[in-house]
Amino acid sequence: MSRKPWELAFTAEPVEVAGLRRILRLQLGMWGLHDVVDEAQLCVSELVANVITHVGTGTPATLAVSMKGTHLRIEVHDPDTRALPVLRDASTDAEEGRGMALVEAVADRWGVLLGPDRKVTWCELATKLTVPGGHVRTPGVARAEALLDSYAAPQAPLGAGTRRMTSAVAEDTAIAAIADFLHWFRAHGRDADDMLDRAQMRFEAEHGALRQAT
Repeated sequence: MSRKPWELAFTAEPVEVAGLRRILRLQLGMWGLHDVVDEAQLCVSELVANVITHVGTGTPATLAVSMKGTHLRIEVHDPDTRALPVLRDASTDAEEGRGMALVEAVADRWGVLLGPDRKVTWCELATKLTVPGGHVRTPGVARAEALLDSYAAPQAPLGAGTRRMTSAVAEDTAIAAIADFLHWFRAHGRDADDMLDRAQMRFEAEHGALRQAT
């Protein structure tokens, strides 16, 4: 899976935070990193709040998201090289610095990079990826892969059985398998739309259970 780095310029305003969180959720969904969405959103909220509090409302800033190995890296860039993040115990009554304590609590590591004209506050979150460019392997994903391999085998050219399918071929194969199952349901007197609805409900229930477990 390709996970290319991306950046988004924004103005450090409280009203911008919800939009940044929403965009991040969508991006991580496309990257298949649903398991770190909540932690990543919290980090973005606190890193942006840090700029608003210590640099100033209205500061031009940039959110940058990338992968570093199997870790998700989140950066917030701002032009003030003097206002450094303050870390305090999150259990204290002081408001200042509690945000970075929350970042430290959920991230594997965080830090600050200083350049001639900007500061980069960053953090990295562990994902469930086992290799860069791979995907999170849950029991449902493993069963689907085994089914796709067996489904595609009769259609594969001779000698190609040991090669892994490309993403595009796997998608086409999965769609073909779903269509065949719908034909099977219809042949047995079942409503295809009803079966899709039930499958969607089951998927959402299992996905919700996995999120709670993590």
